[in-house]
Amino acid sequence: MTDPARTEVEEPEPGGRTAAGSARRPAHPGLSAAEVAQRVARGEVNDVPARSSRSVAEIVRANVLTRFNAIIGVLFVIILIVGPLQDGLFGFVILANTGIGIIQELRAKKTLDSLAVIGETRPTVRRDGRAAEIPTGQVVLGDVLELGPGGKVIVDGEVLESDGLEVDESLLTGEADPVVKKPGDRMMSGSFAVAGTGAFTATKVGREAYAARLAEEASRFTLVHSELRSGISRILKYVTWMAVPTALGLIFSHLLTLGLPADAAVRRMVAGIVPMIPEGLVLLTSVAFAIGVVRLGRRQCLVQELPAIEGLARVDVVCLDKTGTLTEGGMDLGEVRTLDGGDPARTREVLGAFGASDPRPNASLQAVADACPAPDGWRCTGTLPFSSARKYSGAAFEEPDGRRSGWLLGAPDVLLADGDPALAETGRLNAQGLRVLLLARAVRPLDHPDTAREVRPAALVVLEQRLRPDAPDTLRYFAEQGVQAKVISGDNAVSVGAVAGKLGLPGADDPVDARQLPHGDPDAMARAIERGAVFGRVTPQQKREMVGALQARGHHVAMTGDGVNDVLALKDADIGVAMGAGSEATRAVAQIVLLNNSFATLPSVVAEGRRVIGNITRVATLFLTKTVYSVLLAILVVCCRIPYPFLPRHLTLLSTLTIGVPAFFLALAPNTERARPHFVRRVMRYAIPSGLITGVAAFATYLLARAYYTGPDALGAQTSAATLTLFLTALWVLAIIARPYTWWRIALVLAMALAFLVVLVVPGLQRFFDLRLVGTVLPWTAVAVAAVAAVLLEAAWRWVGRRFPA
Repeated sequence: MTDPARTEVEEPEPGGRTAAGSARRPAHPGLSAAEVAQRVARGEVNDVPARSSRSVAEIVRANVLTRFNAIIGVLFVIILIVGPLQDGLFGFVILANTGIGIIQELRAKKTLDSLAVIGETRPTVRRDGRAAEIPTGQVVLGDVLELGPGGKVIVDGEVLESDGLEVDESLLTGEADPVVKKPGDRMMSGSFAVAGTGAFTATKVGREAYAARLAEEASRFTLVHSELRSGISRILKYVTWMAVPTALGLIFSHLLTLGLPADAAVRRMVAGIVPMIPEGLVLLTSVAFAIGVVRLGRRQCLVQELPAIEGLARVDVVCLDKTGTLTEGGMDLGEVRTLDGGDPARTREVLGAFGASDPRPNASLQAVADACPAPDGWRCTGTLPFSSARKYSGAAFEEPDGRRSGWLLGAPDVLLADGDPALAETGRLNAQGLRVLLLARAVRPLDHPDTAREVRPAALVVLEQRLRPDAPDTLRYFAEQGVQAKVISGDNAVSVGAVAGKLGLPGADDPVDARQLPHGDPDAMARAIERGAVFGRVTPQQKREMVGALQARGHHVAMTGDGVNDVLALKDADIGVAMGAGSEATRAVAQIVLLNNSFATLPSVVAEGRRVIGNITRVATLFLTKTVYSVLLAILVVCCRIPYPFLPRHLTLLSTLTIGVPAFFLALAPNTERARPHFVRRVMRYAIPSGLITGVAAFATYLLARAYYTGPDALGAQTSAATLTLFLTALWVLAIIARPYTWWRIALVLAMALAFLVVLVVPGLQRFFDLRLVGTVLPWTAVAVAAVAAVLLEAAWRWVGRRFPA
């Protein structure tokens, strides 16, 4: 929480600035409660609905008003007209599927909305002279908002105060360099602070703000922009193109060529079209994603974009920021080693004044401030805020005796010249995994472009980093799953390597200083990044370039971080993962936010993504096998000028037992297989041969039955024999897809077989489904044909696996 005492500014004395740690009064007190109420009444509120999920109406509409629900609905109405009702069972299945999809998405919405409240950006606003954090939606026109490093600019405004305030507008303008902001300068929503502090007044709020529309769209719950869903959409588009001419061919064939009554012709046409549509595949994909959100929500993981579950499952490189990811955010001051015979007491006074000079210290400076209390009588006359690009910060003071001094605190290898004796001691400390800062006396003003040159070293400040106890297990998980972990940090490379080595990261013993990377040659840089595992002294822009280099080499990259220096890399990575306690800017651009700040949650996200992708790929093969054999059967009967062998009720029964019910269980089962690309190709390489073999087997039995059974009532016996072959062959496809077997998978396949057997032996179910096996010759022939088809299926799957590896 923000300390109100730290967010006020002192009335400066003539010729001076604020005293470190002194009492302060507000220069811009902000709006009064009455003024806020007036603006709320006029509607001048930041009312952009930054929602994490779709509304209830949108969820219902998205699940009900689909292309395939429309097709199925029309066919269902036709069957209700021509009868009988049992041929319209497919319509009730669609109603049930739609209801399940709505319920699951509503559950996901409830989880997302509750988590989004926890992770919501809460800007600090001054009102009646006091600073407080409020929800984004309560900001009104004219509010005074405070900003510090990592703070996100949520509305357009005009700068009122600036203490070295630097703002990154690259997400809006593409300009990489931070912009120094002075009073009167414009602030654009969607940018974020990278250094310094300041305050600005809101001039545009709500939908009038610069990036409001973009921010609203980016934060919405979405089921698009994923290879899985786009692949399924492409498949469904092809199915639609096939369904229309197939329906026309069936209806004209049965009416004109075969001369069947109109109602019988319509039933056979509907029977040929309904199984072509893999409507349950869309449902199961939505349900799998929604259940994934609920499961991750229980682990305090906010998925801001649903395809992020899928994306992280495809990741083969994860780039980790050290601070806040491998180590905890806080640090402890270990010791202060004075240099060149310096006075330890005076050095601690300088450090105490330095810590008190920054109202929003980073983790390093906070550790210094906690250990070194602010001294009396020191007046801060100027500051140079820390930035990740500079690697140091500065402060100027008027000391109690009237002397003036300027000091820098930052990376020793940046502030010191090569060969300085202090660097050797720094290297020894870094090799122990300690973080070392240099306190140095500046000989030039803080605003001088060469202020960091020719400084006078005063002391080495040694900080102890707190390792996350769960980090070793998480790194080990990634290694076992074939995911490369690369630590990318702004700290000293040796220190970062020592920390990563303590955590057991392979390759940590050979850290790389990012300043030595081949910047002019993108290919050489990419190869160096692929070889290395630990990188230090990386600037924010370099982090972005490193992510891009890995992506250019064909890698799917995830980036984790919590600081403002991680924002650009998080934005460019395939998947950005932010810590809940991280800066507002990192949480805003990340697809996944770990609200519990636990790096150990990442394996759960990866596992959930792999479960979704692997299982949807598995069940998609089931659905599309049915599509293929349905199209083949329709073409064969039209070409052979014979009646379509099945009624809608037969295929509804078969679809339920060999696809619908099993697919639901298989889609939600554990699956640790790493997601691979080319979803459509991987599914169709098995679905096409499986569908062809299944369709040919069923049609062969149908032709044998037509030759064996004759007479006016022979079509029912012919259909029953063909249905038996079709069920047994489709069941064998299910048995193949259910591998590797576990007890429940075997039980699932056997339960489906038993359910079909019950239909065949119970008289009432025989009549309802119009299934009755006549004699023994053709039923056993149907079984024999299915057995041959099973052998061909096994051979085809093995051949495809060798000939077309994934």
